Amino acid sequence: MKPFTDEDVEIYIQSKVERRHYLVSKAVEEVQKIIQQLTAEISYKAVRFQAISNSGIHNENIKVLAPSQFLITVPLRGLTGYRECQVRHWRYYTVNGAKLLSSVRDPEELHQWLEVEQFSKSLQQWHEEDVNIEGDLVPAKVLVVFRELVEKSIVSCNLSSKVTVLESFSSVVRVAVETSESQVEVELVPAVEIPTCWPEKARWPRCLKRWPSREKVQCIKSLGFDLLARSNYHWQLCFSRAEHILMEGLDEDGGCRMKCFRVMRQMKEDVWCAGNKPVITAYHLQTVLFWTCEKYPRTKDWRCFPEAFLRLVQKLHKCVSQHFLKHYFLKNTNLLKYANTSDLDLVASKLAVFLENPVFCLD
Repeated sequence: MKPFTDEDVEIYIQSKVERRHYLVSKAVEEVQKIIQQLTAEISYKAVRFQAISNSGIHNENIKVLAPSQFLITVPLRGLTGYRECQVRHWRYYTVNGAKLLSSVRDPEELHQWLEVEQFSKSLQQWHEEDVNIEGDLVPAKVLVVFRELVEKSIVSCNLSSKVTVLESFSSVVRVAVETSESQVEVELVPAVEIPTCWPEKARWPRCLKRWPSREKVQCIKSLGFDLLARSNYHWQLCFSRAEHILMEGLDEDGGCRMKCFRVMRQMKEDVWCAGNKPVITAYHLQTVLFWTCEKYPRTKDWRCFPEAFLRLVQKLHKCVSQHFLKHYFLKNTNLLKYANTSDLDLVASKLAVFLENPVFCLD
């Protein structure tokens, strides 16, 4: 078979990509409305939690990992004036507050401890035992409080027919939300928003890089970062505002980066890595895109869609084959470190088949 033509691409976009955009936009709108109502009730019950905004499909609180898998951050209130901790402490406690003989392991690069004293202003509630151990804000304890509030608020908002709390082996809070088209699994993540500074461990941009522009870098770093409660002891660094800005102005030079990304995402969901809980998510694809944009910063590198698209797929194939994809802002973090290797190998084999014979599946 011949490789794809411009006509093949346009047919694929119209029949598949635009249909996906419509369905996902509709799902985001419905899920956002329900979760906004739920978090407004939670905020009414507990001042430490803030309702998510209702700002359309481009809501920065909502990350679409797959069409039926969302991550929604729920802002925490009453923690302002953040500063980085300069002194290393050893922790000798369990998440329940019991004493340990040996210290808790240090966080990996994507994670950090969080002490209430790192904020110049904090609500008294953040000093209480239900979330605080020896001055540390403990994600597992925050999630226990949050899960209880979610369960109570589902009942008090009469949302039991639309929202169900899912069982979880860890402390994360996942709910199933019924939409008019399908069921969407949503991870609800309490988040400390830190819009005032850039983390020291995120040594970005790397020197002598032409993408993104110096002006955009300054803008991105001025937006700060977030800390997410997704594990027991350590808070996860998140750069959703930075990533949003990078995606927003992707093709200011008239290139086809976003077109490549959307087609790659569709092929991933249709052929390479389908399913409700894919080992490769839209977030992984976005990271591959950022690295490729940095490596190929020139406008002319993104003028020819077939060349640019295949280059992007080759980068994805390399990362999946090697089980290694560097976080874009934290270079020592492998986003595939804990992924199932058999699943990754299966995706790699499908990518290899496509690269040998690059045709689009229109069935």
